[in-house]
Amino acid sequence: MKKQIKNALTVYSAPSLDAGRGGVEDVSFSKYLKMIQQFPILTAEEEYQYAVAWVKNQDKFAAEKLVASHLRLVVSVAYDFKNYGIPVQELVASGNMGLMQAMQKFDPEKGFRFSTYAMFWIRAEIYETILNNWSIVKIGTSANQKRVFFNLARAKRALGIMDNNMSDEQTKRVAEYLAVPETDVQRMSTRIGARDVSLNTPAYSDDETHDILSNLPDNRENVAEVMENVEFKRRGYDLLRRHLNALPQRDREILVARRLSDPVLTLEALSQKYSISRERVRQIEERAFSKLKAAVLEDTKE
Repeated sequence: MKKQIKNALTVYSAPSLDAGRGGVEDVSFSKYLKMIQQFPILTAEEEYQYAVAWVKNQDKFAAEKLVASHLRLVVSVAYDFKNYGIPVQELVASGNMGLMQAMQKFDPEKGFRFSTYAMFWIRAEIYETILNNWSIVKIGTSANQKRVFFNLARAKRALGIMDNNMSDEQTKRVAEYLAVPETDVQRMSTRIGARDVSLNTPAYSDDETHDILSNLPDNRENVAEVMENVEFKRRGYDLLRRHLNALPQRDREILVARRLSDPVLTLEALSQKYSISRERVRQIEERAFSKLKAAVLEDTKE
């Protein structure tokens, strides 16, 4: 998928999209950051127009504008993960690939802002980059192992455990804190400790006892849980789209206009469009929403 998207965008020659493909090798990262500041942030209306032009007509200029206006969003997300041992430039490059995947799959007619939709793709790519660059997690890819990997240092700080080699009692406390099996804590702790360069070790220090992250607050979201939620939200989006399409056209259009659009259309505007009363518009909206809700709930039953 990544290769297909990259090839699809090679026809673009704009510097913004060269950067979006992760090709910042010809420009220093600081210059890249200055460059993307020059791209204006789109209004909701401009974003919608460019997205429609891209989806319906494969308008390259529109795609360029859509991507360029969100490159700053990628950098912002990447810096949230700068303490995971991966150069920010690589995180930005991965996030840019996620941004372009979002552009390929975005449907402007659903009423969502592109930035909201793209955020999930950007984070998913950055998570994947972090995991793939740590050999310890190439073996363990379960949700519990990811939870331990991203939260072991935080759990030890919270429990006041300073030892690198934890005792059985300390391992048990960490496992209870993270709500994972003790074996996952023991194995992941051993793998992390066995690395030549620890994630917590300063890049230019010979002091292996100095632990940077132990002295820093970690207010970020639980990465493992966020990764699990990404797939859950994608499935929710697919369910919403499928059941919306199953509604009668007028019902669907009114529901989208009233519940899934920004700005929301008024009852008066819709009553004039469909030549019906405002009360009738309200009734159709409520009926369509009830049908959609019931269908989605039915589809998600165990």
